[in-house]
Amino acid sequence: MQDKVNIHEALETVKEHWSQKVIGEANGQMFKVAKGAGETKWHKHDDQDELFILYKGNLTIQLRGRNIELYEGDMFVVPKGIEHCPKAESEAEFLIAGINVTSNAAGGKPNVLPN
Repeated sequence: MQDKVNIHEALETVKEHWSQKVIGEANGQMFKVAKGAGETKWHKHDDQDELFILYKGNLTIQLRGRNIELYEGDMFVVPKGIEHCPKAESEAEFLIAGINVTSNAAGGKPNVLPN
């Protein structure tokens, strides 16, 4: 049996923006906490939906054709196969859930400007 997890304490351990820390698994779903500032690359997940629950700050989920503004306590599900690009003007803290939510070469990591 897994111990209880305090989401706010788990978020304190995340040091890198757009990195994810697994805090639990249930029914084939992974639950991860993350922090973001700036934006990631445009990407999509062909095999799964991606759920965002915002705990702190403001997060914009950019979709082709519209933006979804998330505020503390809001939730949004990006359907599988939909291109998206999360963006935060200042640090945002959130939970992500999906069957195997990971950052990969296709997206999930920030756009990096060349030196």
